[in-house]
Amino acid sequence: MRLSESSEWRTVILILFCYAALAFVLLNPINLPIAVQVILLVPLITLHSSLQHECIHGHPFKSQLLNNTLVFAPIGIFLPYLQFKSAHIKHHQNSCLAVPYEDPESCYQDPDEWANRPKLIQKIFIINNTLAGRMLIGPAINLTRFAFYEFRNADLSSCINWVFHLISCALILEAVNYWSNLPVWVYFVCCYFGYSLLMVRTFLEHQAHTSLRARSVIIEDTGFFSYLFLNNNLHALHHAYPAVAWYRLPKLFRKNRQKLLALNEGYYFKSYWEIFKLYAFSAKEPVAFPTFQDENKLGLSAHE
Repeated sequence: MRLSESSEWRTVILILFCYAALAFVLLNPINLPIAVQVILLVPLITLHSSLQHECIHGHPFKSQLLNNTLVFAPIGIFLPYLQFKSAHIKHHQNSCLAVPYEDPESCYQDPDEWANRPKLIQKIFIINNTLAGRMLIGPAINLTRFAFYEFRNADLSSCINWVFHLISCALILEAVNYWSNLPVWVYFVCCYFGYSLLMVRTFLEHQAHTSLRARSVIIEDTGFFSYLFLNNNLHALHHAYPAVAWYRLPKLFRKNRQKLLALNEGYYFKSYWEIFKLYAFSAKEPVAFPTFQDENKLGLSAHE
């Protein structure tokens, strides 16, 4: 049980805190009102997702098996950790970042496919392209797309992972039903809005751009969301140094701020509040990924 570096005790403590807080809110020994339980559970479920992301990138232990074991439990119900891990690693290794089909985490659509979609479907995706829409219907859309991605790429390993995920979900829901005063359907709602809160981070962490370096955002936020997302708001920095732990990112950013902003060509926001003001009801970009001149480089030509 060797830490990947001595300072990783911070990650260990945060994981223990997350599970302890989840247990406290669900067991509810002080009889909190259900509304208060929900308000506390939603960000805790989001925090668990952020911790899963940390563990995918090799924290806090040198043993990846141990890291996986720490966060395997599907607290947020909807996504199987090992399948998300596989897709996320591909996302980082992909030279076609944000390109539909090529990047499993892309929220863009192929231009030809988009042009042929029914008007109602287009309207739904246009709403999803605003921050309010992304938070409201984004989880349902993302989960549906992930399910189709999983179906298209299914193999024996992924089927086994899904079976373990479903068994784990059943155990968690049974534990909620038996030990908590919270109705199971309310826990489902918390999981959905935990995912919804995560959509605030993923909404614009990537953009369509001819330069690969300019496709990841820097959000210089130091408030609630930066803690909840474990500094992944400094997303261009995370893509440049994916193995750097969450607690080292702010100092690394301050040290290299001008260089990083030059490299990502100023894809920058001061805070999440600025993003809410700009894009709560407005789209940042079109749904369809732009057809740049060098389509072969962007990976679109294979799907035309």
